[in-house]
Amino acid sequence: MKLSEKGPTLEQVIGRLPLAQRRAVTRRKTQLIAEETSLRELRRALGLTQVQVARGLNKGQHEISRMEQRGDMLLSTLDGFVRAMGGELELVCRFRDRDPVRLKTATVGKSDRRASGSRKRKGPAA
Repeated sequence: MKLSEKGPTLEQVIGRLPLAQRRAVTRRKTQLIAEETSLRELRRALGLTQVQVARGLNKGQHEISRMEQRGDMLLSTLDGFVRAMGGELELVCRFRDRDPVRLKTATVGKSDRRASGSRKRKGPAA
């Protein structure tokens, strides 16, 4: 094949598949798109501003901006961010030879206190 010759496009290859396979490809594509998103995209999809999330975390808007740009963060930080958007963080481990395992960690549980009860109490505890 010469460099100037092009092969079939992905759409053409998929178009030649039997209907059942095309539907399976479409379903999987939809799943993959839904699974992969950034914190910024998720926040925007929920109709929230950085300021609103910052209030939920008792942080400044600039800190939320930095968090959204991070490639790596503590689970407790991620958990707090998700909770501030009204969600719940769930960790699932997937392996080839077994069913998915939902992981419970002390780290995720600790953020409950930080996200919801980090304000100092006034007066004696009841």
